[in-house]
Amino acid sequence: MLQNLILDIDAGTIDWSRAQFALTAIYHWLFVPLTLGLALIMGIVETRYYRTRDPFWKQAAKFWQKLFGVNFAMGVATGIILEFEFGTNWSNYSWFVGDIFGAPLAVEGIVAFFMESTFVAVMFFGWKKVSAGFHLASTWLTGLGATISAWWILVANAWMQYPVGCEFNPDTMRNEMVSFAEVALSPFAIDKFFHTVISSWIIGAIFCVAVCCWYLMKNRDTKLATESMKIGAWVGVIAALLAGATGHKSAQSVGEVQPMKLAAMEALYNGGTDVGLTAVAWVNPLCQPDYETDGEAPLKIEMPYALSFMATNDIHGYVPGINDILNGYTKPDGTVEPSADEKIARGKQAIAALAAYRKAKAEGAAEATLAPHLSILKENMKYFGYGYVRDKADLVPYIPVNFWAFRIMVGFGCIFILYFLMLLLLVYDVPFLSVTTRRLLATFGILPETESDVAGKLTGLPAWHYWLAIALVPLAYVASECGWLVAEFRRQPWTIQDMLPTWAAVSDLQSSSVAITFILFLLLFTTMLAVEISILLKQIAKGPEYTEEVIVNSEK
Repeated sequence: MLQNLILDIDAGTIDWSRAQFALTAIYHWLFVPLTLGLALIMGIVETRYYRTRDPFWKQAAKFWQKLFGVNFAMGVATGIILEFEFGTNWSNYSWFVGDIFGAPLAVEGIVAFFMESTFVAVMFFGWKKVSAGFHLASTWLTGLGATISAWWILVANAWMQYPVGCEFNPDTMRNEMVSFAEVALSPFAIDKFFHTVISSWIIGAIFCVAVCCWYLMKNRDTKLATESMKIGAWVGVIAALLAGATGHKSAQSVGEVQPMKLAAMEALYNGGTDVGLTAVAWVNPLCQPDYETDGEAPLKIEMPYALSFMATNDIHGYVPGINDILNGYTKPDGTVEPSADEKIARGKQAIAALAAYRKAKAEGAAEATLAPHLSILKENMKYFGYGYVRDKADLVPYIPVNFWAFRIMVGFGCIFILYFLMLLLLVYDVPFLSVTTRRLLATFGILPETESDVAGKLTGLPAWHYWLAIALVPLAYVASECGWLVAEFRRQPWTIQDMLPTWAAVSDLQSSSVAITFILFLLLFTTMLAVEISILLKQIAKGPEYTEEVIVNSEK
């Protein structure tokens, strides 16, 4: 029975299961964002070919599609393993909410996966078999299929963080879907989807620019490099700005439905109105702060009113801190949020009422006898998951990871915006710059001294330009992984927010078995990553395969 699960689960099994799922998700996310980002790049490049019918753009499209294909295959392999882990390592979770969680994953497999797998074949092998228009449509539909796949996976993830469109059935002991539309169109899912996909475009743009800079540094394939760099610069600057906007919207959603997430991200112990956003502070990365006695992090520098605005769109908005959430607080609309102790007590009442109901029903009790138990269960079902919590300290996520991961993500995001803006200045003539400004930028090697030197002379830039672009590739992945750490670490201890904690969701396995598979997966995924990087580097070093027509045109 669900009400007795936590008494029998080995703590080692919980830790190893979490570690294995985190390992798989981290490796999977190394492949997915590049897939989504390159899908946009290769779609734009082939669109240029369709509009101009210039053979150069056809070869450029084939080159970027080749890199996309290598990464796409690796992402599929890790994604399949990730979904299987729900059944092997998290069977209690799958059994409890499988009717809901399985629906978007089934749609993803039936619609999105088959869509992208169908059109990816046309994209790679249909250049001489279908019309240019149909091939262009296939390329965009391949990217659209990957994006739709991300949509349904993120719908499933968002439901875990904001469970809507469901009701608990005490007879089947399962949460059952009552509204597919509420699950599929959850505002939490929409915010998460746009922020995640747009951040993936940043990685695609940075990867594109880095490849181009490598060619420029080697003084080869310069036309491919300069033309593709223009596309990468525009995609990057637009995506970086949109990522900031969608991140703000996501923060509002988190502030509404997961206030502990926001408080942990900011190491905010005591909330209130007119709350500032912490720019820097000393949060020990190796130690969980004492949430009851620490008022705020030392050496704190903040931006006044910024957190209130980020969470509520009002500079005077109320933002609860960790202590407020644990001790209970009153929302601006007058609603009283119970303390953690009260939620735990009410959760235990719900679990006890469920046990009493099932026992009475098994004994053939009349409806009048069952009704009081159902009434208590319904009244306290909102706090059902809290009944498994032994100590309210378990409700506080590990603050150092959340605090620093968020700042790394935002800090790198600001760097990306500045870099792409600088890149636009490099790849285009900029007559609006004054002579003084141009000379200042030229002093630091950012721009040539005259406008006439800009176009077509990117190969003469200082070496640090090229190495900076290449160095931004791993930094982009660090920022992306930090985004997922912020999203997933901050919602601990919940597998499903307020409904099912992590230790009540795992399978009843031996911890040694999970540890062994963890090591095997670590070796497997590391090998797959090394193979992918090796293949990508070889394909980049090989470069595009120009036809004789392209070579003749370039000579002219």
